[in-house]
Amino acid sequence: MPASRRHHRALAVFVHCLGILAAVPALPTVAPEPAAPEATAPRAAAPPATAPRAAAASPGVLRAAAATLTPTPTGTAATPAAPAPPPLVSPSVVVPTRGAASAVTVLVTPAGTPAPGYQVQVRNASSMAVATTVRQELPPGTSATWVTPGGRTSRSATTTEVTWQLRLPARSTTTLHTALTTAAPGRALSAPACAFAAGGDRPYDCATATWDRSPVPAAQATDAPAWRRPAALLAALAGVLLLTAAGLWWWQRRRRARATAGPTGPGAGSAGAGIRAAGAGTVYAGTGAGSADVGAAAPGGAGGPPRPVPTVAVGRRRRPPVWLVVGAAVAVLAGVVLAATVTATQRVAAIDTTKQPSSGAWVGTSTTGVVGVPLREQALEFTVYRVACPSTPSVAGRQCQATVGVRNLTPEQQTWHGEMQRAYLPGGTWVGVDEAATRLANQGRDVFGQPLAAGSRLVLPLVFTVDDGDRPEQLELRSGVFSAGVRVDVP
Repeated sequence: MPASRRHHRALAVFVHCLGILAAVPALPTVAPEPAAPEATAPRAAAPPATAPRAAAASPGVLRAAAATLTPTPTGTAATPAAPAPPPLVSPSVVVPTRGAASAVTVLVTPAGTPAPGYQVQVRNASSMAVATTVRQELPPGTSATWVTPGGRTSRSATTTEVTWQLRLPARSTTTLHTALTTAAPGRALSAPACAFAAGGDRPYDCATATWDRSPVPAAQATDAPAWRRPAALLAALAGVLLLTAAGLWWWQRRRRARATAGPTGPGAGSAGAGIRAAGAGTVYAGTGAGSADVGAAAPGGAGGPPRPVPTVAVGRRRRPPVWLVVGAAVAVLAGVVLAATVTATQRVAAIDTTKQPSSGAWVGTSTTGVVGVPLREQALEFTVYRVACPSTPSVAGRQCQATVGVRNLTPEQQTWHGEMQRAYLPGGTWVGVDEAATRLANQGRDVFGQPLAAGSRLVLPLVFTVDDGDRPEQLELRSGVFSAGVRVDVP
């Protein structure tokens, strides 16, 4: 074989081997069993004990044994740790937030009493005692007549709050009672309650309930009778006018037809027959051209000059008088204008001028409520349990903290943004969520950084930084940019 072919063949084999090595991935080194180092440790320590005998027997054997034992240091592990498995989720994938089950839960139920009342059950599901602060905000216009001993009632210019300092035993349930009095009986009252960490504003859980004196649903509103509906009255009036105009026109036409027909006596028939006979045309003798007997009497003894044929008047189609047509048109036009005016007035009166617009580019219908009432929008359900503004503002401004519950109602994860959550001030201006202060209130957790998992519920504080002396009048919460959102009136 020529030398050139041998070189080419060797080069081809070399390249082929490189391709195989590049195609086959490197296999990871299999780590030994964890118990192997412990089992071999006594055997590794045995040679030093027999080293004197080996030294006496042969110095070469001792040097060989020493050379065998020196590569393993005494202060390090015998086997390296297995490499960590790769992460199951890519770092670029955002894991939705799902609220962790809190050890402290709250349940509020209305009391079955004639006067407004509530039962607040605070449960500790953990295996250790927990210190907590329970706050219940009373509805506006009410005052507490009796609370469970240990509760302290505090009243401000806008709200009234009952506070309990509790230490919940492990796996226990504590029930608190509140009785209220109101100046406006008969209306529904909502009183939310929250359990906070002792000495702080970090909520464990919140709940709300609505007391209603008449639990039986009210009867559905019935429609007004026909004689009290403006549209029905207008339609009846227009119908009467049209019937009257038609009757007058028919009566006038009949009257003129009778006047044109003339008398209907016995002589009227013969006169009419004579007219019809003359009208049929009679040829008199001697009246034609070339006749020789001019002036001769006509056959039948009728002499004298021919009588003229009377003309028969042709009846003209009668039309209704102008005043009747104009009057009917004016009446119909007046009825239409009156009906349109009444309808437009009712629709304008039904418009709520204090409500924010919720049409156009917004998705869904906006909902307005009060503190403690769950409000739903397109994707999320919001419940504002408490709004607290400190009496002493800080250097950066007055920070008002709203305790809000958020529930995802959809089967998909939902993203909400801090810029979309607003607090409206008395002057008509609004401020967004202070995300830095909100993260600090949530112990460094960014509540807007991750979407809400499907069906999850979160209870968290939102902080709004306002000017000194201002307090939000309304909170606007929404899930997305184009969502109509909900609005909560703050007392």
